[in-house]
Amino acid sequence: MSSETPEFDLLVLGGGPGGYVAAIRAAQLGLRTCVIDEQPLGGVCVNWGCIPTKALLHTASLYHEMKHAAADLGIVAEVRGFDWPRVIRRSREVSQKNSGGVEYLVKKLGVQRLDGWFRVVGDREVEVLDKETRKDVTARVRGKHVIIATGSRNRNIPGATVDGKRVITYREAMVLDPQPREMVIIGAGAIGIEFAYFYAVMGTKVTVIEMLPRVLPLGDQECSTFLARYLKRLAIDVHVSAPVESVAVQGERVTVRAKGDSGPKEFSADVCLVAVGFTANLEGWGFEQTGVKVDRGFIAVDEFYRTNVPGYYAVGDVIGPPQLAHVASHEGIVCVEKIAGQDPHPIDYTSVPSCVYCQPQVASVGLSEQECAEKGMKIRVGKFPFTASGKANAIGSTDGFVKLIFDESNDRLVGAHIIGSDATEMIAELGVALSLKATATDLINTIHAHPTLSEAVMEAAAAAHGRAIHYLGRT
Repeated sequence: MSSETPEFDLLVLGGGPGGYVAAIRAAQLGLRTCVIDEQPLGGVCVNWGCIPTKALLHTASLYHEMKHAAADLGIVAEVRGFDWPRVIRRSREVSQKNSGGVEYLVKKLGVQRLDGWFRVVGDREVEVLDKETRKDVTARVRGKHVIIATGSRNRNIPGATVDGKRVITYREAMVLDPQPREMVIIGAGAIGIEFAYFYAVMGTKVTVIEMLPRVLPLGDQECSTFLARYLKRLAIDVHVSAPVESVAVQGERVTVRAKGDSGPKEFSADVCLVAVGFTANLEGWGFEQTGVKVDRGFIAVDEFYRTNVPGYYAVGDVIGPPQLAHVASHEGIVCVEKIAGQDPHPIDYTSVPSCVYCQPQVASVGLSEQECAEKGMKIRVGKFPFTASGKANAIGSTDGFVKLIFDESNDRLVGAHIIGSDATEMIAELGVALSLKATATDLINTIHAHPTLSEAVMEAAAAAHGRAIHYLGRT
């Protein structure tokens, strides 16, 4: 190790979607930048989350369609099964390709990439340690500015000890081999539901346990109800209002005990996946000596991601909800642009899209009907089912609907909720509409190509004014 301590304009601690995006934007703005992480760039999202899970979900969706919809489309084919190790291997290959792409971008832009564990040892000074031993110092660097982007890890629940074999997290769930015959999933949020869909479609008997009254408890209630019915069609056994009391491993089986309306319930399986959310990665990095304020388990920041200590910033999961990759990336951009002396707009967190990639997909942006009611807002709701969509019927994907919510006082869009085969792609249009304060009339007057699933957006806006052309049902 050199005796010199090089100084950078910006040190980025963590290479996830918040950290690596911040590093790339900083390089674009001419800041001499260094990013440090012990794992391949991309963080949990690229390596163990967003990207590889979508590869698995695409396999499951295609497999399900070939088994159940091919004949309806006039395709005569025999589906003999699948190669489970190849399914898992492909998801890892996709992840590695994406991470390699990020590493390439960082290198080409001249960002210094340090591979190792790090710890803060002084005022904006960091030691990099060998990632295997976490003892031997391999480098020491200093930054005029330091962005903390260490992300989060799986949150556990009392009474459950994760051993990585019988009681697992999302990370192990992506590489299980052999495929479990039975699985219990604790938590019916986005991660729990996506894994429930994947494993159920691939033939695992899946049970989902949720302590709150419905699946996707933070989303639109009508979408949640619709999805719950679809999960039942996939033979997924869902239990809501059932807080878990204990998780016990006995040999090659795991038993989950939960409360129910009629008394305790027990569920037995080969594997139990704990999917109840995330907690910030704050320990072991030396952050405590910086004086950076932590509030309710997350680093406290202002609208430009400055902490209470000059020179220190934080973005992504480590600052708390919404813990989403696309949010972390935008936070990183805003933070860096402010550091570089630009005048970025603070993020409007009411316009952040949320997506669940099971089938049918679920996507939303803005307020729900319940949130509007809590605010005392008078609203107008327009809804259009995909059963009335020409394109949806043509491709055989008629499950779901588009629901739009407008402020009655000014006709502006305040919320959008979609459940359907391409909901996660369709939501972008409504995110733009929400950001631009578009009205129902604006959406109605925007000609949508025919035939497309996106026509349902125009029709839902029209339905809010009793003007839907291809749907006469109640809105």
